[in-house]
Amino acid sequence: MDINYTPEELAFRDEVRAFLDQKLPKKIASKVKKNQHLGKEDTIRWQKILNEKGWMALHWPKEHGGTGWSPIQKHIFEEECAEYGAPTVLPFGVNMVAPVIIKFGTEEQKKTYLPSILNSDVWWCQGYSEPGAGSDLAGLKTKAVREGDHYVVNGQKTWTTLGQHADWIFCLVRTDPNAKKQEGISFLLIDMQTPGITVRPLITLDGEHEVNEVFFDDVKVPVENLVGEENKGWTCAKYLLTFERTGIAGVGQSKAALKHLKEVAGKVQQNGKPLIEDPLFRNRLADVEMELMALEMTNLRTVAAAQAGGVPGAESSFLKIMGTELRQEITDLFRRAAGPYAQPFLPETFEADYDGEMVGPDFANSVSTKYFNMRKLSIFGGSNEIQKNIIAKMILGL
Repeated sequence: MDINYTPEELAFRDEVRAFLDQKLPKKIASKVKKNQHLGKEDTIRWQKILNEKGWMALHWPKEHGGTGWSPIQKHIFEEECAEYGAPTVLPFGVNMVAPVIIKFGTEEQKKTYLPSILNSDVWWCQGYSEPGAGSDLAGLKTKAVREGDHYVVNGQKTWTTLGQHADWIFCLVRTDPNAKKQEGISFLLIDMQTPGITVRPLITLDGEHEVNEVFFDDVKVPVENLVGEENKGWTCAKYLLTFERTGIAGVGQSKAALKHLKEVAGKVQQNGKPLIEDPLFRNRLADVEMELMALEMTNLRTVAAAQAGGVPGAESSFLKIMGTELRQEITDLFRRAAGPYAQPFLPETFEADYDGEMVGPDFANSVSTKYFNMRKLSIFGGSNEIQKNIIAKMILGL
């Protein structure tokens, strides 16, 4: 592959930068760069701006309202958005359930769900993990029993990101309890307003309400909300996870964070010298930069292969492992750069309208909460240990 952008791709990058300069709301970008709270309205506002431009659905076919971009163009767009401080597009609707509906859904399901996802009129969440089925997702126990023209769902999902805002949830449910683990699973779309659904918050280590438990007690779901064939939902699940794991790598976010870290390390003083001159810190910083360059090349090779008609396999597991570990390492280096100011954090300082006194330098305000939040990256989307098992089986044949 040619790792250099073509003139056409460079022109596209200029177009993206011009769009971000003109259309990205400065207040929203400021919140992102300062790690302040983004409200639901902020996310929806930005996504509607993208949709108005026709740049919302990067992974959709053009006939369904997608961009029609090449994988390289998608990579450029995501990298520039991270550099400018654009909010990450919520993946659950546009990048996760929508591709499944496009590939496995009926024409009626495409007409029903895709337009509202594209215009951010409906907020989706993911119902995969359970208390006893996280990385071992095939061990899920939430069951759906068919009764006439609907299923009755009972069970529990956990770590449901932003489920408190969701209008709909896509769920893996067990429809044949006697089948093997990966069989007898179905993929259902469930209206969160259906009687019998309860959402309870799970407060994470950084004090945030980001994830939830979702309980299903005799929840009736119309049979037409089944995507694909009954008992064949594992195929849908694997297809969706490829999109999720590749996205978690976050190459663009890591490059933007590393650039900021180097600026900070050049200003912070330690023993009368800039921190970046400390040999131990500088060596760790160099290691991160080299690993990130290697990750970016791997990512470009993967998207180039996809552009040529290939389908990511174990490569998505490589990207997930390396990407999440690098993002964690960068937050740890920020924590070390902040020194004693990394320990305390005041939840109210993360609100956009906070005008009180800050503790320490500006960059240190969000260090601890970001550090704690990033601990989860190596677990969700399939833990890194599970990804290593996938690589061992698919590449090494172990």
